[in-house]
Amino acid sequence: MLADVSRQARKGNGFHAGAFTIDWDARQAICPQGQRSTSWIPAVQRGDEVIVVRFDTNGCRACPVREQCTTAKHSGRVLTLKPRPLHETLVAARASQDTRSWQDKYRIRAGAESTMRQAIAVTGTRRARYRGLAKTHLEHVYSAVALNVIRLDAYWAGRPLDRHRTSHLARLEQRLHAAA
Repeated sequence: MLADVSRQARKGNGFHAGAFTIDWDARQAICPQGQRSTSWIPAVQRGDEVIVVRFDTNGCRACPVREQCTTAKHSGRVLTLKPRPLHETLVAARASQDTRSWQDKYRIRAGAESTMRQAIAVTGTRRARYRGLAKTHLEHVYSAVALNVIRLDAYWAGRPLDRHRTSHLARLEQRLHAAA
């Protein structure tokens, strides 16, 4: 799952949404300082169902740790939550991503995905060039052989496979600097 991308979560020193206690039955959120939310509004944002939770403006203004929670000047903190089943699933998935066993499994998956990306980028395997199962199978075998040769060449030459993509414009700029 993607990490929480809120300002507070990115900086690592603020109160991100995970720091709030969510009481789904009472339809309230409780901030780390003990303040309760004043509104709980189901809404739709960019086609997705969400719940917008607002905190009292005066309560947030008087809070001693306001800077760690919100930058809002004229209102209190606002949380945007997914519906309960989705929210709980996201919380559980993000928590499991921090475990060693999940990271070991993902390392295997990341290796397979990088191989697939390389196959698509280098040999164009997203579309078959021929009709018929036999010809398509042969094309895939040749593509796999080509990828293995590329990887062996990189290993024997002692250079890693390209981990960072260079845009066409950046390559042109490098050529211009080399020619000058």
